[in-house]
Amino acid sequence: MENKQVSEVIDEIGTLLELTGENPFRSRAYHNAARIIEGLTDNLQSLAQSESLTSVKGIGQGIAATITELLNTGKAQLHEELRAKIPSGVLEMLRIQGLGPKRIKILYEKLHISSIAELRDACHQQNLRSIDGFGEKTEENILKSLDHLERSSDKHLFPQAFESAEKIVAMLTQIKGVKDCTYAGSLRRRKEIIGDIDILLSAAEKSREAIMAAFTKQEDAESVIAQGETKSAVILKNGIQCDLRVVSESEYPFALNYFTGSKEHNVELRSLARKRGLSLNEYGFSRIAESKSASSKKKNPVCATEEDIYRHLGLDYIPPELRENTDEIDAAQKHKIPKLIEWTDIRGTFHCHSTDSDGLNTIDQMVEAAQRLGWQYIGFADHSQAAAYAGGMSPAKARDQMKRIDRMNGRFNSFRVFKGVECDILTDGSLDYNDSLLAEFDYVVASIHSKFKMTESESTKRIIKALKNKNVTMLGHPTGRLLLQREGYPVNIPEIITAAADYGKAIEINAHPMRLDLDWRYLKLAKEKGVLIFINPDAHKIDGLQDVRFGVGIARKGWLEPNQVVNCWTVLKVVNYLKRKK
Repeated sequence: MENKQVSEVIDEIGTLLELTGENPFRSRAYHNAARIIEGLTDNLQSLAQSESLTSVKGIGQGIAATITELLNTGKAQLHEELRAKIPSGVLEMLRIQGLGPKRIKILYEKLHISSIAELRDACHQQNLRSIDGFGEKTEENILKSLDHLERSSDKHLFPQAFESAEKIVAMLTQIKGVKDCTYAGSLRRRKEIIGDIDILLSAAEKSREAIMAAFTKQEDAESVIAQGETKSAVILKNGIQCDLRVVSESEYPFALNYFTGSKEHNVELRSLARKRGLSLNEYGFSRIAESKSASSKKKNPVCATEEDIYRHLGLDYIPPELRENTDEIDAAQKHKIPKLIEWTDIRGTFHCHSTDSDGLNTIDQMVEAAQRLGWQYIGFADHSQAAAYAGGMSPAKARDQMKRIDRMNGRFNSFRVFKGVECDILTDGSLDYNDSLLAEFDYVVASIHSKFKMTESESTKRIIKALKNKNVTMLGHPTGRLLLQREGYPVNIPEIITAAADYGKAIEINAHPMRLDLDWRYLKLAKEKGVLIFINPDAHKIDGLQDVRFGVGIARKGWLEPNQVVNCWTVLKVVNYLKRKK
């Protein structure tokens, strides 16, 4: 088992201990240990083999024994015993926003609610308000959360689907007879939420039986839905349906284009084809029936690549991310498809957390990880004091961090660490630190972390007031949404973008997989208004730095070019920009 898998089991043990009414200190110890494991740079297996687990602060003998058991057998007796005491439906209830283990335990004990279905019925019957601490508003909020959960029950975050798809493609590519292989659908278009995974490959007929067998028998397949000569489907262990289609080499470019979508984009392509006397589908081009004329005897266009398809339609190539029927056809006709940002354009990032607030790794560890990525800089934005739940920094602690970063920069010749803060936007739009302290940072990320239930007008005014502050550099996660978990707070994003343009402020794409906020649908407006974009991972651990990749995908969907994204700039250009903003 990898560190992440062990961390998940240890964390669930902590939750199960809460649900069974165990000593809260013991439960907290398991939750803390899970966070520690998640942030470890050392390999757990090596630590266990050398009997060094207890040398890690926060891992005692009991938890160390559980970890060792997991690593050796893939299971832990404590975990199995606790799971046996709690109905599986109770654990499912943890997915509901606003219900933690303590409240679920009360519902289970007082009303014997042991499933999501029973909880919904109890809310409709107004049974929850009979319990102290639960009222009419609680029932309303739970029902709203349940509706949101139901709408997103068959949806998955991009990174989860991406990881599975990459693994499957890598496995299939190794099979003899496979020529081309990749994923298609919304995953290739880099949508923030994914339904199914579509895998497409080309191979000769004689190889297809072996390919389908390998696909349906892969280790990550939980069950097989269908298995045929050209199409098979499985449910993966993570709950995602994955479909595989096998086509001929000549059909591959057309199938890839068709199954990438979007449907609206495909409709536009077919319309253009008809104007040229052609029919276009997943198998290729064909001539539309005409009168007996010389033109009807023309051969069907042959395409070796997707680029050829667009060329035959009089279009420049349109990258998959742009295929959402948002004027990309018109831009391709006019040769105005932008040169989109690439992952390789990224030189660093800014919104990162360390152990100075709620991060799992130290500044030193995060800097080393950034250097391993080949970046030229990294910026920290630990929480300000209002975020006490996240270890928010007091003014004294913030100044101490800045001094440490200054000393660190004194040791570097070709790398820069920027001093930033994620400063809370308070209810009235003022900021959590005073102006004199904010002026000492290289940059300020202003974010909302509280009072999410204000009206759209109130939230919009609150943010705009914060953007007026001369020390604010950028707006962090503009809507506060958590994908598949929590809707964003109501806010008028076009007004926010206009205000950012008026006050010379930037906006971040928060690249954390659960946020991807600012939404890509607003990025073209930001681009038109001249609002600069930062792609920030909101990283709380070393691995989180890689989330910038997901932000790049969102930036590409928003038609952004490297010059519009500050992370693509040189250190000197960034330094000069931040100085001008002061």
